[in-house]
Formats: sequence, structure tokens, C-alpha cells
Amino acid sequence: MDASRVSLLGRLSVASAALADLRAALLQAGDDPDRVIVREIDSEAGAEAEEFVGSPTIRIDGVDVQPLDDEPTGLTCRVYRRRDGRISPTPDPADLRDALRAASIAGGVS
Repeated sequence: MDASRVSLLGRLSVASAALADLRAALLQAGDDPDRVIVREIDSEAGAEAEEFVGSPTIRIDGVDVQPLDDEPTGLTCRVYRRRDGRISPTPDPADLRDALRAASIAGGVS
């Protein structure tokens, strides 16, 4: 299978809910939920090197599932806006599914 790279970056102590949602979205897409690359970002230097804007950050083929414009890098907690308008520490599961679907169409996730 020619699969896209699915990554979760962040402070692992606070990213477990996002990891569970991401694995569920992969499973719903018929993909292996255990192929998520989990990388802990634990320093300001690491945050800057990864252009990390907060925990958790989920990227597919290096593209953030909810890109932020002009957000500074750093060891912060990330805030997402759900489709129903609520603020959440994790992306909307529908956004995860859409990002996986878009990667599939582009030739990534099967």
C-alpha cells in the first residue's frame, strides 16, 4: 500500500484523545490505525524546528489538518474549532476524515 504519512506531534501526556480520534478515523477509512507516527515535542527548539504551533498537531504528508495562519511556534496547548462552533483541544473527527480522504484522492491513504 502506498500510504501517506500520518503524524501526531505534541506533548504525549495531553495528546491521547487526539491519538484515539485519529486512529478511529484511520480505521473508518479502512486503514491501519497503528501506523500513526507519534513524535513528542518537548523543547522550544524542537517546536521551532518542526514549526509546531501546539499540542496536539496532526499532519498528513506534512500538512496540518487545520492549518493556522501566523501562529507562533511553541510548547503550548492547541485549540481547535469544531464544525459546530465549539472550542476543543482536539480537531473535529469530520476534519480528520476529510483530511484522510483528501490524501487518499491525492494518492496517499488507500
